[in-house]
Amino acid sequence: MDVGKKLLELRTMCCLTQNGLAEKAGVSQTHLRRVELGQADITVGHLQLICDAMGISLQDFFNLETKDDKLLVALSKLTPKQKKLLIAFLESL
Repeated sequence: MDVGKKLLELRTMCCLTQNGLAEKAGVSQTHLRRVELGQADITVGHLQLICDAMGISLQDFFNLETKDDKLLVALSKLTPKQKKLLIAFLESL
């Protein structure tokens, strides 16, 4: 898996700039840019901070299919209560 490419795809789907995500996650924008370009590695700790800032878990990061799948990203951001409500709504259709 290309972590940098995946970060770029998810960041774009979340409508975040590199600066915006870096600031929200508390990491260096320069390092984030280098990771996205494949010029630097990232620690699990920094990846966790970035995932938290995007509202997804590390598990979601490695499991989400990002090719035009905004629905999965949106679902990953829901709280457990919101997920229950959504399921109830969908079942009522």
